[in-house]
Amino acid sequence: MILEMKVPSPGESISEVEIAQWLVKDGDYVEKDQEIAEIDSDKATLALPAEASGTIKILVPEGTTVAVGDVVCTIDTSAVKSSEKAPSKSETDKQAETLKKAEVESAAKPTPKPESDSKPTSYAAGVPSPAAKKLMEETGVTPTTGSGRDGRITKADVMKAAEEIKGRASMGTPGTGSRQSERKRMSALRRKLSERLVSVKNETAMLTTFNEVDMKAIFDLRAKFKDDFAARHGVGLGFMSFFTRACVSALKSFPQVNSMIDGEEMVTFGYCDISIAVSGPKGLMVPVLRNAENMSFAGVEKEIKRLATRVRDGVITVDEMTGGTFTITNGGVFGSMLSTPIINPPQSAILGMHNIVERPVVREGQIVVRPVMYVALSYDHRIIDGRESVGFLVHVKECLENPIEKLMNNDPHKALEL
Repeated sequence: MILEMKVPSPGESISEVEIAQWLVKDGDYVEKDQEIAEIDSDKATLALPAEASGTIKILVPEGTTVAVGDVVCTIDTSAVKSSEKAPSKSETDKQAETLKKAEVESAAKPTPKPESDSKPTSYAAGVPSPAAKKLMEETGVTPTTGSGRDGRITKADVMKAAEEIKGRASMGTPGTGSRQSERKRMSALRRKLSERLVSVKNETAMLTTFNEVDMKAIFDLRAKFKDDFAARHGVGLGFMSFFTRACVSALKSFPQVNSMIDGEEMVTFGYCDISIAVSGPKGLMVPVLRNAENMSFAGVEKEIKRLATRVRDGVITVDEMTGGTFTITNGGVFGSMLSTPIINPPQSAILGMHNIVERPVVREGQIVVRPVMYVALSYDHRIIDGRESVGFLVHVKECLENPIEKLMNNDPHKALEL
């Protein structure tokens, strides 16, 4: 029986995908549920499992864009998995006899005498004429071969070599290192990401505002409660739960930041679906924390860990990455000090976190050293004005610098569920 393998739908809004890579070869025997190909959509990379066991026939080459529902390969379910046969004794003896015969014939053949030995070399070959020698001293150019009689180097040979060197130098003289290059087709996900990033720059009035956050209060809280938190909930008490809850609080105070443009209308969301940028093997993904306004510190940390694991394992779904209303990205994990993050469309704002560095700051008239993080808010100025953008970032700063009062209602044990 010949089974046709069709491209499954990765999501409601996706009508076509690209065959990124075949994980098996044409004619291979595949087992049921074995991953036989990777397919790229404009939002994620998904695996294509075999629907039955049998011999596969590939119909669509790698790099081809196909519509959802198209047949990309067939599986002959009547085929039986063949096992490799060991060569019989007679076959082994025959192979040994053939090899021995070839060695004897090779040894009997006379070794040809190198051609250079049969040709006499002229004493004048490579010797410059007086005029050529003088020009060589002036220019520092030494031709490797001569066009004169018996191979003698002439003045014309030196001038020609000098012109060639001059021509190469004008274009940049190559160094001694490797000058190889590689050309590789971008994945559908990367191409779509490129298009979206360019469209954001061209179609939005994007601005970025900055501020700095004294992280000492959060450092003290984590140092005091992180062990109990990990033992109680099975996850670490990271920075993302503080930033997520701070952003939720700020979004409630400045709902314009939790909005998007739809044609000539502005849609403001009454919930906070926070997209968290996660780096995966296929690039940057943005899984969504649904209804983050209802999540506790432990709930945020657990959900981020679950989604990040799915991203890194390559099993994140399109539905888990769509529908966010606001994005948080953390370039600090890579060492970034400051950046201007690009808005994740169709959202209208994104918060950029950065690395934490001990810096001198003034507190109560004294210079002290504190762990400081620079934060950036990029926003669409078409619907978010300076008052809202700056106010939003100041609100986030106040929440992070006073987490017990602003985020924990003055009860850290209850907030952390300890």
